[in-house]
Amino acid sequence: MSDVLRNARRLVVKVGSSLVTNEGRGLDGDAIGHWCAQLARLVGEGRELVMVSSGAIAEGMKRLGWAVRPKEVHELQAAAAVGQMGLAQMYADKLAAHGLGSAQVLLTHADLADRERYLNARSTLLTLLRLGVVPVINENDTVVVDEIKFGDNDTLGALVANLVEADALVILTDQRGLYESDPRRDPQARFVHEALAGAPELERMAGGAGSSIGRGGMLTKILAAKRAARSGASTVIAWGREPQVLERLAAGEAIGTCLVAPTQKLAARKQWMSDHLQLRGAVVIDEGAVSKLRDEGKSLLPVGIVEVQGDFHRGDVIAVRTPGGAELARGLANYASSEARLIARKPSSEFERLLGFTAEPEMIHRDNLVLG
Repeated sequence: MSDVLRNARRLVVKVGSSLVTNEGRGLDGDAIGHWCAQLARLVGEGRELVMVSSGAIAEGMKRLGWAVRPKEVHELQAAAAVGQMGLAQMYADKLAAHGLGSAQVLLTHADLADRERYLNARSTLLTLLRLGVVPVINENDTVVVDEIKFGDNDTLGALVANLVEADALVILTDQRGLYESDPRRDPQARFVHEALAGAPELERMAGGAGSSIGRGGMLTKILAAKRAARSGASTVIAWGREPQVLERLAAGEAIGTCLVAPTQKLAARKQWMSDHLQLRGAVVIDEGAVSKLRDEGKSLLPVGIVEVQGDFHRGDVIAVRTPGGAELARGLANYASSEARLIARKPSSEFERLLGFTAEPEMIHRDNLVLG
């Protein structure tokens, strides 16, 4: 476990409803303040932090005077709309107390299922991280319906880890971690300190429902770790009220259950790109651009493109070809093929005149590009 988080530069931290709201009694300002103080110290070390926080519905229930979580979707949405105000303000205040800016980001399943919206969300989050701002993410409960909900913020945390290519996902919960059997029924249950994310036996160990405030249980956390591992992110499940838990984990201390990704981040991304056998198109680049990508690890700029092949959309995986036609790399296109044809061989200063808008200066950012 020591190397998993000690070497992690980009972290996604997910906290559950029962922790954020002190078992449904309303937002726990002291607890949120402690986590935000730790986030600030980790940012000060040069790390990038994304917070995925539950709690909007629970806070809304408190503000509305509801003691029991409603079952009707429209009532859940109303509670989320009321509670989200307090949740965002709480994080903004607690992070500002340590000199950090914050941003509220609400996501739905559709945002991450659609490639163009996925890329838009990714670009926004990476920009916030570059600006030193801590994104605070929650599911957009006010607009989703039951059929398309993530179902729990453990899943959302994993999807965000995939989205920003985090090195690790930390799930803070009201449990110490994973046991081989239910410790409430088996006092001799053995604690799982470390295992391989996605191992089949983990799902058999996990079970049971979550709290009355949240929807997740240990099984959702095991499945989230499996999902996060697809992009090479390892997951730690730990008790959220452990003193200085985030700082101690980042220092390499073994706390909770560590589920290690079987594939490293770069290899996972390369595999994902390689799996796109049916590419939607390609760009042919000049020798100068070939050298920039292959020898210097740079992004692909439109000025280096000599030809655009095929019909593709923003967010599609496309091939990057040398002047001789060999595939040099694959990556996510920041512009559709029709737009790429207009800005090929042009500097970014001309994009607004040619397109009517200015987006990214790169055709493919180096973070979204894998050499063959």
